[in-house]
Amino acid sequence: MPDTPLLDTVAFPADTRGFSVAQLRQLADEVRTETIDAVSVTGGHLGAGLGVVELTVALHHVFETPKDILIWDVGHQCYPHKILTGRRDRIRTLRQGGGLSGFTKRAESDYDPFGAAHASTSISAALGFAAARDQKKSGNKVVAVIGDGSMSAGMAYEAMNNAAETTGQLTVILNDNDMSIAPPVGGMSAYLAKLVSGGAYQNMRRFGKKMAEHLPRPFRDAARKAEEYTRGMVTGGTFFEELGFYYVGPIDGHDMDVLVPVLKNAAAITDRPVLVHVVTQKGKGYAPAENSADKYHGVVKFDVVSGKQSKSISNAPSYTKVFGTELIKRAERDPSIVAITAAMPGGTGVDLFGQAFPDRTFDVGIAEQHAVTFAAGLAADGMKPFAAIYSTFLQRGYDQVVHDVAIQSLPVRFALDRAGLVGADGPTHAGSFDIGYLGALPGMVLMAASDEAELAGMIATSLEIDDRPSAFRYPRGDGVGVEIPELAAPFEIGKGRIVREGTTVAILSLGTRLQESLKAAEALAARGVSATVADARFAKPLDEDMILRLAREHEALITVEEGAMGGFGGFVLQMLAEKGALDAGLKVRTLHLPDVFQDQDKPETMYAQAGLNAEHIAATALTALGVDAASAKARA
Repeated sequence: MPDTPLLDTVAFPADTRGFSVAQLRQLADEVRTETIDAVSVTGGHLGAGLGVVELTVALHHVFETPKDILIWDVGHQCYPHKILTGRRDRIRTLRQGGGLSGFTKRAESDYDPFGAAHASTSISAALGFAAARDQKKSGNKVVAVIGDGSMSAGMAYEAMNNAAETTGQLTVILNDNDMSIAPPVGGMSAYLAKLVSGGAYQNMRRFGKKMAEHLPRPFRDAARKAEEYTRGMVTGGTFFEELGFYYVGPIDGHDMDVLVPVLKNAAAITDRPVLVHVVTQKGKGYAPAENSADKYHGVVKFDVVSGKQSKSISNAPSYTKVFGTELIKRAERDPSIVAITAAMPGGTGVDLFGQAFPDRTFDVGIAEQHAVTFAAGLAADGMKPFAAIYSTFLQRGYDQVVHDVAIQSLPVRFALDRAGLVGADGPTHAGSFDIGYLGALPGMVLMAASDEAELAGMIATSLEIDDRPSAFRYPRGDGVGVEIPELAAPFEIGKGRIVREGTTVAILSLGTRLQESLKAAEALAARGVSATVADARFAKPLDEDMILRLAREHEALITVEEGAMGGFGGFVLQMLAEKGALDAGLKVRTLHLPDVFQDQDKPETMYAQAGLNAEHIAATALTALGVDAASAKARA
């Protein structure tokens, strides 16, 4: 355990309120050490948290949290915040089953007033808290910390545009760690920030406004613009001023001598929203993170001294890598193929494509709505866009999927990474709902890969679809180790495949639960029950011929999917009902993710909880056939 004598005296933020600036600097150093040590044990998001250590300490020192509301955007930068807010004793349970969430979470602490794991929501939420405060006249302060790319999303500007007309006190901290919004930070910038946020300048400014009120309108407007634009040209804040914010900065986000007085001055401004622009270094204070291209944004367990991560070696490529590699193969033959990502090039495999085709790769930032309509525009003019977006993040652009893509039948290809459960990242990042929300759209072709070779075939299939949108989903993690063809052939639209023939029960799997379905069939065979296993491949359109054949030839039909209730299983039931296939007494069971938001845990534990492993699939089949459920579970 690291040596942290001052941190050991801090149980809650109130314990820091009497600290000197020198003590705050020491506290920040100890919090940084504690954060590094904790994440080395658990893995998780490291670089973003290291970049805001001083800011976190200063905010909790200046503001009276939790009475004053402090909202962290995205939430992956909140580990130092958790250490300071009564959760240090559990910090080495981060992202573990039953442990602390890797993001802010309302149920976890009063110091987490708003949960966040997707980006760009903090200012909107903070404005809601400010409006509630004004209604209740409670007098507390509200602070939102936004950054790490979150200012690329339109939602942040929608909130800022609304804030000036809605509230008085609201402090927004722009954590600028890689965005190059303003000139480099230096002594003059720090001096100006202190000056323009201080009481003397504020009093002079208010006096000037009162004097200007007695001037004719043209002179009054000229005086206001002269003040704002003069300061804007010096400090870079004209844009934010035009949105109605009082701009302060840029300042060095690691300099406690600057941070503390500027935050105190900003907190004293109550007649309009304030934006404090702090410049920080992602990965600050830990050399391996500072020297890494991604600043150790997300890490597995690692050695603190060397920074070497304990990454497991797999014999199979990740699904993400398969997508990137296969798309390159196709693009080498077709110059109209382009790739789009919303600030996740490495997470989606688009970084590989970008290395091969930089001019055909578009990273639009954290702006999924724009990404979808941008792809629609490309498709409307004859290009073949692949929008590679996590399943959970595509939810943010659903209106655009409906209105700009589906209604116009534009051939945008959606590559849905992280479909299904995601282990340690928990419910905010699980791709639970895409089968339902995309399957509801007329004309959509929706596929789910059961292994890496199937994913390659689905990429090829999507390129054959030029009159409507399509999507293919695949999970986080590595494939199952099957051989991938040199150039995969496309599938017939809406046709699945029989993987194992049986007679009594049919297991119809969509996606990567196919391997567990095959294991379940083996367990059933040990019980004397013959099972067919089919890979649906398509959630829409369904392979009606294959499914009706399974219904006719088996006593029971079990659907299996790594998606929420109302998805693939619901589509199958609807079709069977319409075709009268249920009238003959067919026993149908649908296995899907439970109707709860599952907390983070090891994947195998989460699948067991969801009833989507081989044991539960076999037990469900036996129960449907009338076999005692308890004995089935014991012997399957």
